[in-house]
This record gives sequence, structure tokens and C-alpha cells, in this order.
Amino acid sequence: MRALCWAAAGELAVREVPDPELRNERDVIVQVRRSATCGADLPLLAGRHPLLRAGDVLGAEFLGEVVEVGPAVRRHRAGDRVVVGASVACGGCWYCRQGLHSCCDNAHADPASADPDWARADGGCFGRPRAAGGFAGGHAEYVRVPYADVSAFRVPDAVDDDRAVFAADAAPTGWLAAELGAVRPGDVVAIWGAGAVGQLTARAAELRGAARVLIVDRHEERLRMAERHSGAEPLDYRRTDVAAELSDRSGGRGPDVCVVAVGTPPARSALDRFGGQYADRPDALREAVHACRKGGVVVVLGGTDGFVDAFPLGTMTERRLTLRGARRPDLRDVPMLLDRMARDELRTEHLATHRLPLAQGPQGYALFRDRADGCVRAVFTP
Repeated sequence: MRALCWAAAGELAVREVPDPELRNERDVIVQVRRSATCGADLPLLAGRHPLLRAGDVLGAEFLGEVVEVGPAVRRHRAGDRVVVGASVACGGCWYCRQGLHSCCDNAHADPASADPDWARADGGCFGRPRAAGGFAGGHAEYVRVPYADVSAFRVPDAVDDDRAVFAADAAPTGWLAAELGAVRPGDVVAIWGAGAVGQLTARAAELRGAARVLIVDRHEERLRMAERHSGAEPLDYRRTDVAAELSDRSGGRGPDVCVVAVGTPPARSALDRFGGQYADRPDALREAVHACRKGGVVVVLGGTDGFVDAFPLGTMTERRLTLRGARRPDLRDVPMLLDRMARDELRTEHLATHRLPLAQGPQGYALFRDRADGCVRAVFTP
């Protein structure tokens, strides 16, 4: 089968790879109908993960049709149209029973090979290096889905593919941000980053009753999209004193919830982690901490393996802030989000600004990486 593979730093290629096979009685094989780019792929594309190997298949967000079913699978049968959550989870460990699927104890693809500096025995994920807990991703014609009764969800007939594919990761991440922030009716919510996750965080906050949602970015087309589709108030940080605006629009207190959804690249080595060339520089995080009202919540989305210097810890403690973070969403919200999509409460298809065949995957990722031609997400069809 054909799949979009990492080839070298900054280089992807569509290659022939072996067809996936059932390896466990709880597996299914899915024939992919849609797969989407994801911001977490960009450090991989750049070659900044030491466990990445040439030939690794990318793609954390995908949707397709079940074509083969393991004997212990109870919720799916051949012909079902399913969206597959980005996190792989067993469903039975202590963390899964608490709803923390992204922390699953049993879903790491290859725990024996894990590098303790880079990959802990957390839950697995599609489209990541095997030694980092990952499984072959969804930018392919077929995908093996482990623990399918936990990780795959039947898509309602009323939801088309272009909408449903975002229930794999981007929509659950946005909802999780609002949940971690405990957004309540009447809250003021500020979001840094107007990409797909930032926009879906804004929509989640609105659905949870936020009185005002403000979104900070510098890309005008993304800000306009967020305003049009989620009702967020756009703030272009190149032209606006963000701190002053957030204070003014929240009655002088500051937002109740601040969400950082800009993503950060990982450091490339242990030395880099401690202040080297590639150490993380979280300007948005610092701005969020300083902007948030006393007693508020700051939520950080996305993954980084680096360390952060110059974090305003004194501000956080003095203002009694709560800091929460998540690298990947859990699976528990996917059915609810699909229901909201079916009722037209949650629309996501506008985020698929570029639709391309899988054969043009490298070009799609170049558009996505460079945010060229107004690209928010590229969606591929095998």
C-alpha cells in the first residue's frame, strides 16, 4: 500500500509499505478515507525527534471504513465508518478507567525500546516513532487500529467525512482545553493561537457558556475565520497591546481562563533542553500567566520535550493561578462531539482549507508548515 513517510529532516515521501495485519484479537484494519495534518507533526517533519526513523508513517488524525475485524472486537464490524482517536488506549488500566486514555499504561507500542529521556511509558499515539510509543499513522491507504473498541468510534450518517475527521484529535483537544480550564457560563476566555485547535477551543468555550472569547494571533485569515465560525473576538498581536485589551475586555480583572494553543518545538538534545539553541521560548505562555486574573486557570496544549527557563513562577503563585496541561486528548469526549456535529452545533469542515490526494502529501505539509495560501489544515484522500 502507499503511505506518507518521513524520509529525512524536512523531507516526506509517498512510498510503498507493507499492508497492515491484525496482530491482536482486539485489532481492526481501517481503510482510510480522510487524514489530516496536525501541528504535532511539524517537529517530526523537521527531524527534531531523535527516535524518528526513515520510513515511519505519519498521521495522527484519520477516518475510514472498517475492512477487517479481530475476533474479540464487539463494537465494530466490516463496513462501519469510523473516526479513530489519536490516542491509543487499552480501556482497562487504572488511567483508562479514570478517563485518562492519553496516560494509558498498556498502549505503548514498544516499551522495551523506549528512551527514558524522551519516551515514557504513556499511552500510545498514531503517527509517532515506535520507540516513542507510536503506531503507524493514518496518512496511508490502510491502518491497523489496536484496542478498536476503545479507540474507534462509529460516525453518524448525518456527519460527512470532512467534518468527522476533526473528531479524531483537534475537536477533542479544544474541548479538553475548555474542560481543563473549567470554563463556566459568564467566563472570559483568552486563547493564544488561531489554528484548528485554537479555533475549536474557542467554539468549545462558547458552547460551555463563556460570555466572551478572545483569540490572539498574527495571521489575519485565521483570525477572520475564528471570528466567523466561533464568534471569537480577534486580537492581532502585531497591532494590539494584547495585555491592555484583555484587561479592558474583562472588566480590569483579566480573563478567567487563558489557553496557550500555539505549539512549541522540542529541543533536540539534553544539552539543548537546558538553555541551548533549541530550548523552548514560551512567550505566549508568559503572556498568558501575566494576563490571567487572580485565581484563574492557564491551560497549555501541545507537546514539548524541552525545558522552559524564565517561567514567571512568582507571578503564578502570587496570583494563585492554576496551571494545567495536556499533550493529547483523551477518548471519552469523541462520541459527544460527533453528536454535536450531527446536530450542527459543531462545524469543523472549514478548517480543511486544502484538500489533496495522498500522492501530494509532501506538498500539503509544505503548505501547512509554512502557513502558505491561507492553509489551516491539509486533508488527504488516499
